[in-house]
Amino acid sequence: MTSKQRSNLKAIAANLRPIGQVGKEGVSETLVRGLSDALEAHELIKVTLLPAAGEDGENLAANLAEFLNAEVVAVIGRKAIFYRRSSRKGFEHIEF
Repeated sequence: MTSKQRSNLKAIAANLRPIGQVGKEGVSETLVRGLSDALEAHELIKVTLLPAAGEDGENLAANLAEFLNAEVVAVIGRKAIFYRRSSRKGFEHIEF
C-alpha cells in the first residue's frame, strides 16, 4: 500500500467510530471472527487498543492484522485502522 493510499484511507477513517476493543484478554478467536466479519462488510474499521492489553499499539495492531489477513493503515495513539478488500459480489469497494 502506498503512502497516498494510506493517507486517503486515514482520511476516510477519521469519521469512523471504533467497532471493537482489544483489552486484557488480548486477541481472542471471537474478537478476530467479529472484526473479520466487520472488515468483510465495511473494508475499513477502527479498533481501540486498551492499555490493559499489555503490548504497545504497533505490535498489537501488527499481530491482529496478521490474524485478520488485513493491512494496518495506521496506529494513532491507542486506535488502529485496518483495511481488507471485501470479497462480496456487488459491493461498492472503497476507491483510493
